[in-house]
Amino acid sequence: MEEGFVMQSAGKGIPAEVTEGEDPKLQITSRTTGEDMEVRGQGTQSSWGGTERFRTRKWSDLVRKDPEGWFRTMESGGSPRPPPSDPLEPFPAKSLEPGDIAVLVLYFLFVLAVGLWSTVKTKRDTVKGYFLAGGDMVWWPIGASLFASNIGSGHFIGLAGSGASVGISVAAYEFNGIFSVLMLSWIFLPIYIAGQVTTMPEYLRKRFGGNRISVTLAVLYLFIYIFTKISVDMYAGAIFIQQSLHLDLYLAIVGLLAITALYTVAGGLAAVIYTDALQTGIMLLGAFTLMGYSFAAVGGMEGLKEKYFLALASNRSANGSCGLPREDAFHIFRDPVTSDLPWPGILFGMSVPSLWYWCTDQVIVQRSLAAKSLSHAKGGSLVAAYLKVLPLFLMVFPGMASRVLFPDQVACAHPEICQKVCSNPSGCSDIAYPKLVLELLPVGLRGLMMAVMVAALMSSLTSIFNSASTIFTMDLWNHIRPRASERELMVVGRVFGILLVLVSILWIPVVQASQGGQLFIYIQSISSYLQPPVAVVFVMGCFWRRANEKGAFSGLIVGLLLGLLRLVLDFLYPQPRCDQPDERPAVVKYIHYLYFSMVLSAATLITVCAVSWLTKPPSKETVSRLTWFTRHNPVAQKEQVPPEAPLPPTASQNRTPEATSTNIQFQIVQENTSKTHSCDATPKQSKVSKAILWLCGMGNKGKEEPPGKAEPVLMSSEESPVVKTLLDINCIICITCAIFLWGYFA
Repeated sequence: MEEGFVMQSAGKGIPAEVTEGEDPKLQITSRTTGEDMEVRGQGTQSSWGGTERFRTRKWSDLVRKDPEGWFRTMESGGSPRPPPSDPLEPFPAKSLEPGDIAVLVLYFLFVLAVGLWSTVKTKRDTVKGYFLAGGDMVWWPIGASLFASNIGSGHFIGLAGSGASVGISVAAYEFNGIFSVLMLSWIFLPIYIAGQVTTMPEYLRKRFGGNRISVTLAVLYLFIYIFTKISVDMYAGAIFIQQSLHLDLYLAIVGLLAITALYTVAGGLAAVIYTDALQTGIMLLGAFTLMGYSFAAVGGMEGLKEKYFLALASNRSANGSCGLPREDAFHIFRDPVTSDLPWPGILFGMSVPSLWYWCTDQVIVQRSLAAKSLSHAKGGSLVAAYLKVLPLFLMVFPGMASRVLFPDQVACAHPEICQKVCSNPSGCSDIAYPKLVLELLPVGLRGLMMAVMVAALMSSLTSIFNSASTIFTMDLWNHIRPRASERELMVVGRVFGILLVLVSILWIPVVQASQGGQLFIYIQSISSYLQPPVAVVFVMGCFWRRANEKGAFSGLIVGLLLGLLRLVLDFLYPQPRCDQPDERPAVVKYIHYLYFSMVLSAATLITVCAVSWLTKPPSKETVSRLTWFTRHNPVAQKEQVPPEAPLPPTASQNRTPEATSTNIQFQIVQENTSKTHSCDATPKQSKVSKAILWLCGMGNKGKEEPPGKAEPVLMSSEESPVVKTLLDINCIICITCAIFLWGYFA
C-alpha cells in the first residue's frame, strides 16, 4: 500500500465539497477547496483506477460534476503522471502490444489455413461443388455458418450501439429470428428440396413460370446485398479497425477485403462454411470475455439497471430531451404510437422481413441446401436458433454498459461534440463496443477481440460474396447466355464478386450518415422497405396453389414500388437531430418503418390474391413438388434430370486460347516395325496461368471428362424416424425457450 499519493484535478472549476467515500482501502486524510481542489489520502493506487471506478465507490457527486475525468495521480513527492488523452477522443492512441499482435497473427494463420485446406479438400470445379459445397456438409458447421453469416460486424457495432442508445428493444430482432430459422428447415426447405432448386429466383421461375419474376428478384437481391449487407459490414468492421489502429477508413477496408477475397473467390461455399465454423468459436470466446469485463465494471445486472438511467453526457444540447435514456430501456414491448419500436410492429411488421431473411435469402438458404440430408439441415437450424439467444447478452447489454462507463462519448448529444468524438454529428452510439474493447481489456485479450471483429466481418462478407455470385451466375448470366459452358460460369461468378466489392465501397459514405448514427436501425429500416413484398410472394407460392405468375409479378411490382418510394423519401428527408424541428412529410414522420412493413405486406398480399383470382390458374404440372401440399407428388419424367445442370460443353464452347487441347493419334508403319505414336499438341501454360486456373477451380480441366450419370442437385428429404423425433423434440424445446425470453423481457 502506497501512502500519500495525490488525486488532483486539472483546474476545471470543481465545487468545493466532495462526498467522502466509504471504501476501507481509501481513507481521506485532508481536503482543500477552490479551483484546484485536491484530495489527499492513502490507499492502493488501484483504488483510484479511473473515473469509472469512482462511480462504483460512491463518488457520484465528484463524478457527476466532473464527468470528463480530469484526474491524474501522482505519488507523494514525485512528478505528475501523464494526463489521459482528451476525454472527447473516443479511442486514445494505443499502440498494439506484442501480445495483441501475436493473437492477430495466429488468428489470420488459422483462417487462411482452414480456408486453404477446404479449398484443396473440396471439389471446386463443378457448379455444385463451388456453389453448394458438394452437398456434403454436416449439421454443426452449417449451424455455425448460419450464425456467423447472420452475426456480422454490423451486429457487434449496430446491436451494441442501439443498446447504448435506446435499450434492449433491438433484441426483438434476434428473438424473432429463432422462430424463422426453425421455419426454414421444417417448412420451407422440404419444398426447395422437392423442387430441386439451388437459388431462390430459380424457385420462383419453376413455381410460376417465365423469367421476369426471377430476373427481377435476382436484381433486387443484389441491390439488397449492396445496400444492407456488404457496405454495412465493411463500414462497421472498418470503424473498429480504423479507430483502434488509426488507419484510413478505406485503407482498413481494402486490407480486410484482400484476405477475405483470397479464400472466398478460390474456395467456394465449402471454404466459406468451414471458416465460418472456426470464426463462430472465436466470436463467442471473445464476446463472452468482454461481456464478463463489462458486467464487472458496472456492478452486474443490478448495477447496469441502476446506472444506465444516470448515464448522461455532461455537455448535452440546450434541448433537455436530447441524450436522455429511454424510460422503457429494459423493455422489448413499447408504446404503439410514441416509442422507437412499437410492439405491434415488433410482432407483425418485424416478422415479415425476418421470414424473408431466414427462409428466402440466398445467403442463409444456400447453407442449408449444402447439407448432406434434411436431418443435418434441421440440426444446423437448431444450432443457429440456440445461438440466437446470445446477442442480447453478448452485444446489447455490453453496449448499455459502455454508455454507463463512457457517457460523454457514447451518449453524446451535442452535434459539435459528436463530430469531434466520432466524425458523425448524428450521434456516436456505434462506438460503444469498440470503446469497451480498447478501454477495458488487457493486452492479448484486446488482440483477441480485434480478431473477433475481423472474424465477424469476414464471415459475413464471404457468405454474401458467394451467394451474390451464385445469383448473378445462375439466374442472370444463365439467362443472358443459356448455353454458357461450366468454365465460363465459374469465371463469371468470381469476377462478379470483385465488382460487387467495388460498388459496395462507393455506398459506404451514405451508410455513415444514416439513421441518427444507429447502424442497426439503418439496416432494419431499408429491410422493411424492400423485403416484405418478396417474402409475401414466396409464402403465397409455397402455400397457395392458386397463385399464378401474373398475380405474383403484379404483387411484387406494387410492393417494390411502394417500398422504393418510402426509401427515396427517407433519403430525401433524413431524420432530424434531437435539437432540430421535424419537418418531414407525414408518411415519413408518423408511419414507423415497422408499420410500413405491415402496409407493404398487406398491399402485396391483396394484389397477388386479386390478380390470381382474376386470371387463369396454374396447371397441376406447374405446381407439382413446388408447394407444401404437392411436395410429395411423384417426379415427372421431365424432372428426372435437373434442368439447371449445365450442359456438357461443346468443342466450340470451350475453345479458348488457354484451354484448347488437341490430341492427334497416328501410326507410322515401317518395314519390320509397327509402333503407335501419340502427339499431344496441348499448348504449354505458364506457371502464372496454372495458378490462376487452380485459383478458379479449373486446374484439372485441360481434358474434358466424358459426361457421366447426372447426379441430383440436392439431398433427399427422407429422414430416419428416430432422428426425426429427436429433432422435433429439440425444436419444441427451442420454441419454448424463445417464448419464455419474449415474456420475460417484454
